[in-house]
Amino acid sequence: QVQLVESGGGLVQPGGSLRLSCAASGRTFSTYAMGWFRQAPGKEREFVTAINWSGSSTAYADSVKGRFTCSRDNAKNTVYLQMNSLKPEDTAVYYCAVAPFGGVRSRLDEYRYWGQGTQVTVSS
Repeated sequence: QVQLVESGGGLVQPGGSLRLSCAASGRTFSTYAMGWFRQAPGKEREFVTAINWSGSSTAYADSVKGRFTCSRDNAKNTVYLQMNSLKPEDTAVYYCAVAPFGGVRSRLDEYRYWGQGTQVTVSS
């Protein structure tokens, strides 16, 4: 069993930055891929980024490429999402998730464990 707790969300102005963290429990964290997804009001949950077990490989949705960076620290059982140049359309609840695979995964149904989510609001 893996438990995930996200933090770092909040209100930020357009063009600003936030860093989300996701702390995981469970000794298998370092062997699994991690992902970030988001869900805006009235929309389906969508893929944002994913990172493989070692942190050597990442994937990003086109909408966030060049602005968001995913990283992980396996010694701390934590994955991070650095979000720069934020736009109003980035407003959503952001969820981290664990996939029982080592490689990068982008499909929502490949993820088994989910955090409770953290709200990110981009507004002036």
